[in-house]
Amino acid sequence: MGEYAIEIILILSGVLVGVINTLAGGGAIITMTLFTVLGLPIGVANGTNRIAVILQNFTSSVAFIRKRMLDIKSGVKLALPAVVGNIVGSLVATHISDTIFTICMAVVLTVVLVYMIFDNSHRHPHIHGGRPLETKFYHYIWFLLLGFYGGYIYIGLGYVILAVTIWSMKLDIITANVIKGFIIFLATPFSLIIFMINGQVDYAYGLWHGLGNIVGAMLASHFAMTWGVKFVRWFTMVILVVCFADLVGLISLHDWLHALLNLFHTGCSVC
Repeated sequence: MGEYAIEIILILSGVLVGVINTLAGGGAIITMTLFTVLGLPIGVANGTNRIAVILQNFTSSVAFIRKRMLDIKSGVKLALPAVVGNIVGSLVATHISDTIFTICMAVVLTVVLVYMIFDNSHRHPHIHGGRPLETKFYHYIWFLLLGFYGGYIYIGLGYVILAVTIWSMKLDIITANVIKGFIIFLATPFSLIIFMINGQVDYAYGLWHGLGNIVGAMLASHFAMTWGVKFVRWFTMVILVVCFADLVGLISLHDWLHALLNLFHTGCSVC
C-alpha cells in the first residue's frame, strides 16, 4: 500500500466514526472491523480502539460544555460507578466471545430500535439542556453495570447508555448523547491503561484514527443542535439498522471495508 495510505484511511474512517458515535453510537464496530482487516489481533484492536474513544468523547464533551448542554456535576456523579465497572470489566477482558457479543448486541439494538420506532415523545421534543439531572439510587447500579460492559467489550456501549438515559431518566436524545459522551470520556482512560499494561495497544493506529475522531466529533457536536432532535433520532435509527444487519449477517462491514482497502490500494498503485 502506498506511503501514508494507511494513515489516510485511519483518519477518514475516524471522521465517520466520530460523527456516528457523537450523534448515535455503534461506530466502534467500524473501528474494530477496520483494525482487524489491517491485521491487528482482536485483543489489540479492542485496546487500541480506546484511544480514539477518549479523544472523540473529550472533543464532543468540551463542545457541549461550551454550548451549556452538559451539567458537569450530574455527569461526574454518574461516571463514578461507571469508572469502577470499567476497571473491573477491563481486568476480565482476556478474550471476547463472539457468540456472547453477537447475542448481547442483537438484543440491545433490537430493543432500542423498537423503542425509537414506537416512542411518541419525539413528536413534541423537549431538550433538557444543561440542567442538573434527577438521579435515583438504581441509576448508579445501572452505570456500574454499563461500566463493566464498556470495560469488557465496549462495542454498543453508547446504545445501552442511550437506552438507560432515555427510558429511565426521561432525557431527549440530544441530552442523552451529551451525557453518554461525557461518561465514556471519564471512564475509558482506566480501561486503556489496563490494555496498555498488557501490551494490547497499537499507538500509531490509535492516534491516527483518533485524529479523525476529533474532527468528526467537532462536526457532529457543532451541528447537533442545528439539525435538531428529529434528525438525530432518524440518524440513530439508520445506524442501528446497519449495525443490526451486520450482526445477523445480512451485510458484512468486514467485506465492505476489505473491498474499500483493496480499491484504495489499487488507486495508490496507479498513482
